[in-house]
Amino acid sequence: MSGSIVVGYTATDAGADAAALGARLARSLGAVLRLVIVLPSEGTRNAAVAPERAYEDHLRRQATQWLEEAVTGLPQELVRTGHVRFGESFAEGLIAAGEEFGARLIVVGAAGGSLFGRHRLGSVASELLHSSTIPVALAPAGTSTQDDHVLPRVTVAVGTRPGAENLLDEAAAVAGDAHVALRLVSLVPFDVPPGLDTGSIRLVGDEHSREVLAVAQGLLPETVDASVQEAHGDTVEDAVAHLDWLPGEIVLVGSSRLAQPRRLFLGSTAAKMLHELPVPMIVVPRTRAEAGVR
Repeated sequence: MSGSIVVGYTATDAGADAAALGARLARSLGAVLRLVIVLPSEGTRNAAVAPERAYEDHLRRQATQWLEEAVTGLPQELVRTGHVRFGESFAEGLIAAGEEFGARLIVVGAAGGSLFGRHRLGSVASELLHSSTIPVALAPAGTSTQDDHVLPRVTVAVGTRPGAENLLDEAAAVAGDAHVALRLVSLVPFDVPPGLDTGSIRLVGDEHSREVLAVAQGLLPETVDASVQEAHGDTVEDAVAHLDWLPGEIVLVGSSRLAQPRRLFLGSTAAKMLHELPVPMIVVPRTRAEAGVR
């Protein structure tokens, strides 16, 4: 795999979680791991004010030290580097770093106060999920304290919205690069026009499942298996809670159809899924007409 995994790093539990997920993905995908700390833009400082300049130099030295410690603590077999960058916001700096390094993913941790194993969006993740041109991976709280799993399976949540092909392409590429199985979870019951009876929804769901499985099998190497599973439940949250999840697996979802082309916008279905997910979520930008799961 070409490219790299960019981790939005801070010397906090969330930063450790992001680094741990980044390491897992980099190992599985054969990518370079780049830890990035973003400091306030250098252009905003007044070089004539010595105390301010001295403080900013101190911040840079401290950030460099944190990065050196974090990089040293990561698995030695990984190609990993640390970088200090500057930006108007942490998210803006991460996107710029991602574009600079040709990143396949940007990884961030959960907000402080998150329940163990769960997601809670902080300001950086929220900004990324409304502006990034690069897929964003969200690490649940406590990822760094879990066993150092290799990626066991890739799950992709697909609906019937136009543009799901792009999401399926990305999921198939990740599964193929990692040499793991791909599970397609059908969210058709939550992605059809209101008013359809149960029998009609089942027919739509069965047909959709066969179609996406056929497409996935055409995209994957012969050595990679693909299967399809329908998410059952009265709500999205209920359906996600009843799915089985393997330790260390990831789930991919598409950006909202409201997103601008090649940018992210976390939609209502993905946001509802996030409330119940015990595994990392990767949100893929809309690069065609609309996203598959919104």
